[in-house]
Amino acid sequence: MKQTLYDKIWNDHCILDNDDHSSLIYIDRHLIHEVTSPQAFDGLDIKKRDIWNKKSIMATTDHNVPTINRDQGITDPVSKIQIEALRENCKKHNIELYDLDNLKQGIVHVIGPELGMTQPGMTIVCGDSHTSTHGALASLSFGIGTSDVEHVLATQCLNLTKEKNFNIEVNGVLHPYITSKDLILYIIGSIGTSGGTGYTIEYTGETISNLSIESRMTICNMTIEAGAKSGLMAFDEKTHDYLRDREFLPSSKHYDDALKYWETLISDSGVTFDRKEQFNANDIQPQVTWGTSPEMVTSVDECIPGSDSIDNEEEYVDTLAYMGLEPKTEIKSIDLDKIFIGSCTNSRIEDLRQAAEVVEGEKVSSKIKQAIIVPGSGLVKAQAEREGLDKIFTKAGFEWRDPGCSMCLGMNDDFLQPYERCASTSNRNFQGRQGDKGRTHLVSPGMAAVAAIKGHFYNVKDFMNEK
Repeated sequence: MKQTLYDKIWNDHCILDNDDHSSLIYIDRHLIHEVTSPQAFDGLDIKKRDIWNKKSIMATTDHNVPTINRDQGITDPVSKIQIEALRENCKKHNIELYDLDNLKQGIVHVIGPELGMTQPGMTIVCGDSHTSTHGALASLSFGIGTSDVEHVLATQCLNLTKEKNFNIEVNGVLHPYITSKDLILYIIGSIGTSGGTGYTIEYTGETISNLSIESRMTICNMTIEAGAKSGLMAFDEKTHDYLRDREFLPSSKHYDDALKYWETLISDSGVTFDRKEQFNANDIQPQVTWGTSPEMVTSVDECIPGSDSIDNEEEYVDTLAYMGLEPKTEIKSIDLDKIFIGSCTNSRIEDLRQAAEVVEGEKVSSKIKQAIIVPGSGLVKAQAEREGLDKIFTKAGFEWRDPGCSMCLGMNDDFLQPYERCASTSNRNFQGRQGDKGRTHLVSPGMAAVAAIKGHFYNVKDFMNEK
């Protein structure tokens, strides 16, 4: 029987099929951080349970960490408690922790792949919805809640119900300065934030094959914003090249066997998906979200849609009121207060290079109160500094920070003040996501960089042509 990539990984990890159509699934890799793990460890202690497989766990501090003045310690009391709890639990259970003093510390979904802890064919979980990121390396990866974090710690398994197969095929060539962030925003704008609900999405087509692994991670990262739990991409030569020589890959003794398995991680030719959608990369222009959901998105050269094109008028009115915008406003006329380039969506070296290409020789607009660049890990930061990207950013007027989740969410010292408007490379623009009453517009790194220079949104293609 022909199988999809999702079917193959699921079947390889299925321990037991239950009468209620759920299945017991083995978990290969468990990623933890300071936000969702303390309660799970407390649960183990209360029930006097041990951890099943400590070697499967990778821990890091990321959500609550300061990205500046780290030598002064963590000032927020809640953040400090959560981070100290993670440190104590890792020490108690002998789990390796990539903490603030470690060069390898960073956002969990950045350091997992870059250290080679994310490997093709694995099942990977984390108490964070954007675990879907790791699907770019042909792994079945998804976020779990705190009770499931405890369950995986104790048993290395989860009881799950298999989802349907959804194939999104993208062909054609992305225009210069159009990125995978624009592509996934365009897809979400088309299928909606519930379009993937009940499905695992596999992305295929020549456009996907031509993307770098880092660009593929951006797409899989935001698959959760389309309603799907997981996003997947097949193993190919680019996957192999990306993984080659990374720290936690199988030893030379086992590598050839691992590679033989990895090469099978592709949907069988002619397999039937439960749903299929096709997109043309040539159609995609730089994207900007205008509302409080990733599906509220349009091209930078267009206007906010009028109420006549919206199904839910009440939601539309509330959204524009929250965002402080009017119907049919030109996107390029929207002024900004802050710029954030970072997050598990767009904080890798490729993203920083894109932004630096735009920024080089320019200055941040006097209209902008703050523009920050937050690398996704200590290794990304070190590489960017070796390439001189940090100097390009600071010379232009950006702040160069230490790694962490930062302004993606209001859980640390980096957040928006009420009614401040931000061009952000993160993944969510919900009300209050970046701070109480903060107004978030999701864009690519290049678009955020141009917005910093102009003080408002502007087409990165036009800017680079003019430059």
